Amino acid sequence: MKLSVVIVSWKVRDKLKNNLIALFKSQADFSWEVFVVDNNSEDGTGEMIKQDFPQVKLIVNEDNLGFARANNQALKLAQGDFVLLLNPDMLVREDTLAKMVAWMEQKPEAWVAGCHLVNEQGQTTPQVRRWPGLFDQLAIATKLAHIYPKVLNKYLRKDFDYTQEAKVDSLRGSFFMIRRECLDKVGLLDERFFVWLEEVDYCRRVEEAGGEVWYTPETRATDLVGQSFAQWPTVRAQKIFAESQLKYWRKWHPAYQVWLLKLGWIIGKLIIILANLFKIKSKTRT
Repeated sequence: MKLSVVIVSWKVRDKLKNNLIALFKSQADFSWEVFVVDNNSEDGTGEMIKQDFPQVKLIVNEDNLGFARANNQALKLAQGDFVLLLNPDMLVREDTLAKMVAWMEQKPEAWVAGCHLVNEQGQTTPQVRRWPGLFDQLAIATKLAHIYPKVLNKYLRKDFDYTQEAKVDSLRGSFFMIRRECLDKVGLLDERFFVWLEEVDYCRRVEEAGGEVWYTPETRATDLVGQSFAQWPTVRAQKIFAESQLKYWRKWHPAYQVWLLKLGWIIGKLIIILANLFKIKSKTRT
């Protein structure tokens, strides 16, 4: 088996269906398999796959197990020389899989890689990032990044040239190809992360094990970006991100920085409360 594609889905049945339609149009002259792990979508996702895509290896969970744990369920069963973690709101092109596998075969130093992602208008979707730093993560926690977005320019690699292939620190997990040797050496995703930063953690582990993470413009895929997450209330999404950020920091950074980040989130909450109070007072005055 040359390639295993793993898709974790939650409440995006129609987007997932379009994903699978595009996926099975792929012109790949090698054997490959597709896993879908449904995290208790309760929207008919499982029934749709059984009816329309019987070739898919379906795993249905009774609860939302999160991104890392659900991916690991399929990774334990995957047979491919390469494994592609693919978000359900992605659309590959007919040559995406073939070109990406061919590129990986010619680039043995790339243990993990991603291709050029674009939005529906064909514009580049930024995905390359530097390792998270204390200053930029504090800016996120305290809401400074909302007031002055440029503070994240270095972290988000705003200067990155997406027309050139390059070794990078980390990639977003929406199109995340891993070679089998990497899985054997690095292992599965860290299930302590429910969602967010699990791919950054994995890239960090790849580097620690002596591997490399690469971006290539060799092929493209369309990224509709966060259709599942968009269904979450802002407060819940922020809480889960904060938890993931702190878990990542406990794993890779000194304890005093964890406490600084905790303080940053407290300050951020106070700023939101004060901003809401100011809005209420402004409305009553008018």
